[in-house]
Amino acid sequence: MCRVHTFHVPVMGTGFSIDTPVKVAPYGISSVMSLVDDTLIEKMRAYYCQVLKEEYVPITKYEDDFRARRITAYLNQVKRLVEMKFAALKDSPFAVGSELTKYFELLPDHSPIKQLYIKMATTSSAAERKVLQEALRDRLVPGDINVNIMTKLDRANFNPKDKSPLPQEYSDALSALRGYAQSELRSSIIFSAGFNRSLYAYIEKFDDFFPDEYGRLKKKVILKVSDYRSTIIQGKFLAKKGIWVSEYRIESGLNCGGHAFASDGYLMGPILEEFKQKRGELVKELFEIYTKALKDKGRVAPAQPHEVLITAQGGIGTYLEDQFLLEYYGLDGTGWATPFLLVPEVTNVDQETLLKLSRATEKDVYLSDVSPLGVPFNNLRDNPSDRAKDRRAQIGLPGSACPKGHLVSNTEFTKEPICTASRQYQKLKLEDLAKLNLDQEAYNVKYREVVNKACICNDLGDGVLIKNNAVKDAAKHFPAVCPGPNIAYFTKIASLREMVDHIYGRLNLLNNTYRPNMFVKELKIYIDYFIREFNKIVQTPTEKKLAYFNEFRANLLDGIEYYQGLFPQMMEQTEEYRHRALHEIEELRLTLENFVQDNLKTAPTPISA
Repeated sequence: MCRVHTFHVPVMGTGFSIDTPVKVAPYGISSVMSLVDDTLIEKMRAYYCQVLKEEYVPITKYEDDFRARRITAYLNQVKRLVEMKFAALKDSPFAVGSELTKYFELLPDHSPIKQLYIKMATTSSAAERKVLQEALRDRLVPGDINVNIMTKLDRANFNPKDKSPLPQEYSDALSALRGYAQSELRSSIIFSAGFNRSLYAYIEKFDDFFPDEYGRLKKKVILKVSDYRSTIIQGKFLAKKGIWVSEYRIESGLNCGGHAFASDGYLMGPILEEFKQKRGELVKELFEIYTKALKDKGRVAPAQPHEVLITAQGGIGTYLEDQFLLEYYGLDGTGWATPFLLVPEVTNVDQETLLKLSRATEKDVYLSDVSPLGVPFNNLRDNPSDRAKDRRAQIGLPGSACPKGHLVSNTEFTKEPICTASRQYQKLKLEDLAKLNLDQEAYNVKYREVVNKACICNDLGDGVLIKNNAVKDAAKHFPAVCPGPNIAYFTKIASLREMVDHIYGRLNLLNNTYRPNMFVKELKIYIDYFIREFNKIVQTPTEKKLAYFNEFRANLLDGIEYYQGLFPQMMEQTEEYRHRALHEIEELRLTLENFVQDNLKTAPTPISA
C-alpha cells in the first residue's frame, strides 16, 4: 500500500467507480468501489469474464451466502485484472507513448520517483540510463483496490426459498464485509454514512484485520467522517475490538456528490483545524486502547502505532486548493471525485448523461429529496432516472418495481420493510393521503413528496451497463447520477492524463464560470440549506427543532469567524483572490444574520439572537 500519488478517486454511486481500479491502479492511483449492489457486481464479473474469454459460472440468488460470494469473486477478478495490466505496464519499454512512460509522467513533479525519471530521461550516458531504468522499474507500485460500505444500508435478508429470516451476519452490510474479508485483496475497506455497531463488531471475526507476527495489516479500515467527535467515538469502539483505523477521510457535509449529511453546521475548515491540532492526541489515545485489546485477545501488539493518515475530500477543484489542504493542514492526501465523472477512461457514465454533466451549470446541480433514505441527495436536473420517474407518475403508475431493494426501510403499511420509491409503497401512501380530505394545494404538496422518490439503488448502476453494452435494451434503462456542485466548473470531457495534470497544476480544466473558493462554496451551500430547512419547520416549530437550528447557526458563525482569520494566510493566492473571498464570506454572514433577525419577529417560538 505504498502511495505514489497525493490524491485518490473516491467511491462514486454504485456503478460509476465499480471497476475504476482496473483503469487507474496500474498507474499507481488508488480508488474505491462500492459494495452496495451485488447484482451489478455479478453483472460486471460476467462482463469481464467475456472480456477475458473466461468461463462465467453464475452465482445465483438461490445459492447460500450468494451476496458475499459474488463480492469475493468479483474482487478477486479485479485483483487479477490489475495484476495483469500492471505486469504488462512494467514490461513495456521506456518509449514515447508507452504505458510505462505514462506511469511516470502522471506522477506529481515533486515526487522522488518523478525526479529520478527526469534524471533518467535527460542523462546522456547510455550506461547510466540503463541503471536508472532498472531502478525505476523496481519502484513501480500499483494503486490500492479499495472498497466502500455505506454502513446504514444494512437490510435484513430472508431465505429466497422459504422466506424465513436469515441470521444477522447475512444482512447487506455484514455480507459485504464478509465478501471483502474473504477476498485476496491487500487493501482497505472504507465505512461511510455513520456508525453501525453490529458491522463494526463483526470485523473482529476476520484475521486479516489484525496485525500478523510482523505487525503488518493485510486489510485496513478507513473511516469517512464529518467531524472530530464522531471520529473519536468510532475509533474507540473499533480500538476496543483490537481494530486499528488506518485513515480518517474527512468529507464536506454538503459540498460533495451523492448523499449529503449536513453535520449540524460544522464547516470543513474548522473540522480540518481540529484534526490538525489533535492528531497526535488521537493516535496516542487510540493506540493505548488498541494494544490493550490485542493483548487481551492474545494477539501480537505492535510496539509503535500503525500509520494513521488524515485525508480530505469534497469540493476540491484547483491545484492551489489541493496544495493548501496538504501543506497548511498537514494532510496525507486528498480525494477528487466529481471531476472524474467527465473522464471516461476512469468512470462509467453513459453518453447522454456524460454530455449533460459537461454542460451542467450551477443551477443544474441541486440538493434533492429523491433519495428513499430521506437524506438530501445531490442531483442533476433532467436526468433519465427523474424523467422516467415523472412519466410513471403522469400515467398513474408512480413508483418503481424495486428490483433490488437495498434501500428498504419503511414499515408504515407493511410488516416487512419496503422502499419509499417502490410502486407498492407509493400506491399505499397515496391511497392513505386520499382519505385525509386535504385541500388541493395541500394534497399536491404531499403527492409530490411521495412520487418524488427515485429508485437510485438500481438507477445509479445503469450507466455502467449501458456504457459497456451489458444490457439487451438500453432504452429500458434510465440512469441516475449524483455529482457534487463542483461539476458546474468543469466542462471538458477529459482524459486521465488531463485530469491528473489539472490536479497537479500542470493544466487548467476549469471553464469560464466564476468558481468561489471551496470553503466559501461550502459555506454558501450550508446557509442555503439552513434557510431551506428552517422554512420547512417554521409553521410547526418545536423546542427541540429550534434548539437544533440555534446550534446550527452558532456553528456556522464560528466557521465564518475562523475563515475570516484563515484567508489572509493564503499567501499563495493573489491579494485580489483573498479580498474577494473575504467579501463573499461577509456577504454570506449578513445573509444568515438578516434571515435570523427576520425570523425572530415571525417565528412562533423565536430563535435566539
